[in-house]
Amino acid sequence: MSSPQLKSGAGYFMQGFELIRVKGLRRFVFVPLLVNLILFAVAFYFLLQQIDVAILWLMDSIPNWLDWLKDWLAVFIWPLAVIIVLVTFSFLFNSVANWIAAPFNGLLAEKVEQHLTGQSLGDSGVMALLKDIPRTLGREWTKLLYYIPRAVGFLIVFFLLPVFGQVIWFLFTAWMMAIQYADYPFDNHKVSFIRMRDVLGSQKTASFSFGITVTLFAMIPVINFLVMPVAICGATAMWVDRFKGPALHD
Repeated sequence: MSSPQLKSGAGYFMQGFELIRVKGLRRFVFVPLLVNLILFAVAFYFLLQQIDVAILWLMDSIPNWLDWLKDWLAVFIWPLAVIIVLVTFSFLFNSVANWIAAPFNGLLAEKVEQHLTGQSLGDSGVMALLKDIPRTLGREWTKLLYYIPRAVGFLIVFFLLPVFGQVIWFLFTAWMMAIQYADYPFDNHKVSFIRMRDVLGSQKTASFSFGITVTLFAMIPVINFLVMPVAICGATAMWVDRFKGPALHD
């Protein structure tokens, strides 16, 4: 049997767009996608109300002799504010959605792996899903504890060192995206977080290529609704081809 043709990390993410359309997998894509849509819609609606309040305050604070500036702002500031909200808060909403949908994300990764390999991972019914909820949420907590102290440090660099700090922050975000989504198939096989991190680190080019692509797509309004299920499918395909052997046998 010939070995699979290895793709770049970006190539595996793009494969995720194909996998979410596969018959038999679509219903497992539905819950993560629905969670993302509901959370983003509710939060975006709330933020839009705050934008209205902020713009009205800004307009009222401009003196009358600058009425021409008010007219200019009325045309440009509202769409600009909406774009900034869409881009800036997409990462936050994706993080919250990952927490809520974590058990379903793991189930989607399981079904994608079964589709790609033809091998079942064992029990996958509703009871198995409910039984795994404490473990999957615990795993999300582990990722959060890994993220927070590093994020604080890189944020300091972000503000103290212009350009360089922004590049470092972007790369850190990409690394966390790789960890976030690759972790689902690793966790399905009970591979520890530390082991998972080491395996991703042993193939940094593929891991960063995947994470950078996820990060860029997460910044695109509307498309970012699909990022979570697409990234899970793509990360699982990368697990099957690249990471499964080293994680389970080395």
